[in-house]
Amino acid sequence: MKTPEEKLADLGLLLPNPIKLSPDFHLPFAFVNVRGKRVFTSGHPRQSEKGEIDGPYGVVGKDLTTEQAQTAAQAIALSVLSNLKQEIGALSNITGWSRVFGMVNSATDYKEQHLVINGFSDLIIKLFGQDIGRHSRSAIGVKSLPMNLSIEIEAELEIR
Repeated sequence: MKTPEEKLADLGLLLPNPIKLSPDFHLPFAFVNVRGKRVFTSGHPRQSEKGEIDGPYGVVGKDLTTEQAQTAAQAIALSVLSNLKQEIGALSNITGWSRVFGMVNSATDYKEQHLVINGFSDLIIKLFGQDIGRHSRSAIGVKSLPMNLSIEIEAELEIR
């Protein structure tokens, strides 16, 4: 059976470097918080290849289309996986995805948040299979997000 890393390679996808914040950017929390076998990820934006916060920025349904936002949500999954890998080692140490919570900075009449966050969920299930990748999920529209981010996604999972 292939590892999640091997499946990523088969899909031609690369993990960005783990998140790298500028020294003057203070966040009083961890992007990945391991508590025994439970892991909680803070809300993640997309990261550049170098690990820098890379948006996307703006309002979905106004500045971004559903398709653009869905692609960005898949990239956010790669960001989450990169930061998880740095904290827990091999992604095969993940034994179950429990919950995903997606927030979409939405235009007033925008109603496709669930389709946006499918970009994240679909990739997780593709990489981990139904047994491990299946998760509960919420996808909500919000009036704004920090730094004018378009999407922020957090997750809860279990590890060996």
